[in-house]
Amino acid sequence: MTNDLAQWFAANLGGKITPELLIFLVSMIPILELRGGLIVASLLHVPMWTAIPICIVGNLIPVPFIFFLIGRIFDALRPTKTFGGIVEKLETRAMNKSGKIRQYEFWGLVLFVGIPLPGTGAWTGSLIASLLGIRTKKALPAIMLGLIMATVIMSVLSYGVLGRIW
Repeated sequence: MTNDLAQWFAANLGGKITPELLIFLVSMIPILELRGGLIVASLLHVPMWTAIPICIVGNLIPVPFIFFLIGRIFDALRPTKTFGGIVEKLETRAMNKSGKIRQYEFWGLVLFVGIPLPGTGAWTGSLIASLLGIRTKKALPAIMLGLIMATVIMSVLSYGVLGRIW
């Protein structure tokens, strides 16, 4: 799914905005995040050492907003008819993925964010950390370390293995 979405963005927006802006924006989108940004960067032939910092910054920008504000936003939306069900689904989905994070906290969060699988990453990691009440001093460094881990893995895949296939 991530590959398909990344290919769609590269094909449909690649010539309309600069490649750097596109990979920055893709890195901010939930589901795609840094994984999608690096795939798009490799498809658009953006040099890896240019793409990595852009994707990291793009993926990190939403993290503090999610971590610090999502609880308040969910509390405000939960009682509404329109958004109550959506909030419940998001919370349930995030909490279903929280087992290892709950058990190991810091290292669980590092691995959750760092292993680039569908449904993992900085967005969901921030949401889970916020919902579990993990302290900022523990959560934010874990998310950053996980993001570095995901960057290494996805750089090897996007510019190495998958880059040769595309």
